[in-house]
Amino acid sequence: MVNLNDLHFFVQAVDSGGFAAASRRLGYPKSTVSKRVGELEAALGARLIHRTSRSFVLTDAGQDFYDHARAALIEAEAAEHSVRSRVAEPSGIVSITASVPTVQFYLADQMPRLARKYPKLQIRLHVTDRFVDLVQEGFDIAVRSHFAPLPDSGLVQRQVRTEPIILVAAADYLSLRGTPLSPEDLAHHDGLLTAPSAKLWQLSGGEGRKATVAPAPRLFADESVALLKSAEAGLGIAPLPEAFVASALESGRLVRVLPGWHAGAVTTTLLTPHRRGQLPAVRAVIDFLVRPDVSS
Repeated sequence: MVNLNDLHFFVQAVDSGGFAAASRRLGYPKSTVSKRVGELEAALGARLIHRTSRSFVLTDAGQDFYDHARAALIEAEAAEHSVRSRVAEPSGIVSITASVPTVQFYLADQMPRLARKYPKLQIRLHVTDRFVDLVQEGFDIAVRSHFAPLPDSGLVQRQVRTEPIILVAAADYLSLRGTPLSPEDLAHHDGLLTAPSAKLWQLSGGEGRKATVAPAPRLFADESVALLKSAEAGLGIAPLPEAFVASALESGRLVRVLPGWHAGAVTTTLLTPHRRGQLPAVRAVIDFLVRPDVSS
């Protein structure tokens, strides 16, 4: 097999139109460039260049070899770049925006681990429940939790996870009002609802079972932490994402109601402007958030 470095000298000589110009471009003596091309021809057993004091012309074999050699060098450079881009440590500033519940129940645990993994990254986390225009406000990533599919906004979307919404209540509330044994029993219980327009709960159970129930409205709040605290205070039954209530369930502050049923699902999605998503630092953060257990 020929020396890849000799291919480089040969291609540079052809692209430069001669050994003298190639030597200036490469920073090697003209004699070195000429010698390496000569060794290449000897290894191939074929003349690649007709050269005189006034001309530098490729032979037919030289033209064919040049086409393949140039393509080989491009592939080699691409292979090197792909590896270097993977092993290079991400650095720079990455700006993230997310809602209060998403930060409290998802990102808060991930941020320290991300910072330890990439010490040269500077993460700027902006927490707000208002809608943020990533492009206009200069953010790299938005982390959004949603119940319906996000509209097509021209942003790149990458789904992180989908988790069920479950029904929970405080043990004291269930002791006082009784534990529902079927979806129909919820009509006799107080519900902690997200909005007056969401008085009906669409429940799904195993084997394709469906049920529509209407608990008695006790409180309306379109913010998950408020619903969580109200449920812990014993005000009624609340539908909340499973991850949001995991700690409360484990500690006994809440109890799951109707374990075989769930009230839909919530999806967490990362959004990023297309060009920003190509930056190595932004791409590293996205990959980490999508698969934190693998990335840590």
